[in-house]
Amino acid sequence: MKNIIMVTIKDRKITHEKLEQEVEEQLGVKPKQAIFLSRHRSKTGDPTLTVHPIGNYGEAMFGGISRMLSKASPRLMTQLLRIIKKNAEQEKLYHKVSYEVTHHGPYMTIPTFFVEVGSTPDEWSNPKPANIIAKSLLELLKSSDHYEENTPKDETVLIGIGGGHYAPRFTDIALTKKAAFGHMIPTYQIENGNINHEMLEKTLQETPDVQGVYIHKKTLKKSQVTEYKKYFEKINIPVISSKELPDL
Repeated sequence: MKNIIMVTIKDRKITHEKLEQEVEEQLGVKPKQAIFLSRHRSKTGDPTLTVHPIGNYGEAMFGGISRMLSKASPRLMTQLLRIIKKNAEQEKLYHKVSYEVTHHGPYMTIPTFFVEVGSTPDEWSNPKPANIIAKSLLELLKSSDHYEENTPKDETVLIGIGGGHYAPRFTDIALTKKAAFGHMIPTYQIENGNINHEMLEKTLQETPDVQGVYIHKKTLKKSQVTEYKKYFEKINIPVISSKELPDL
């Protein structure tokens, strides 16, 4: 894996802007893809192993730039999600394996995603979940070409709209269907008034090779579902149901 470098930083990852620029300036390497190894904190403290794209639908409260998204890595990120799920089940870990929706910084100009162990100090210091993340990431890097642009094109790339922070519906689809999610918009961002047509366009633009949209209808108002369907129909982006996706 000569094309892989590991970079460590001493400050908070989510607020360390222009990291790819620093790597190029200090190491003479122009990175094409970034994967952040991190820890996840939540109010519930649920044990989790998660992957997610980065960016801000609203104000940048936790790094990045307000109303700006970094380019997602849908196929690479989904490959890692599946590998983590497989390895966690083999080791009988009690952790929930899932996507998280798009959130927090830093803002990156290259395809980027986070992989995290959550959600309490006890879990962060537990070697078992950390080992699963490390093992899974190495497995991904050994089996792939390391870059989102070079991943096999046999998976339908989608953006997701609706649902909660841990994106259970999108996770279920990715673990059972030939589909990979890029940026995901949860219901709470819609309710907060952060999602307009401009933001929907950014969500599509920053999901490489996007081919459609999956709307989690049960978590949205009928009027919202109708509005989104009309918008995507107008710009020729198909709204895809799970029945239309081939099984893994």
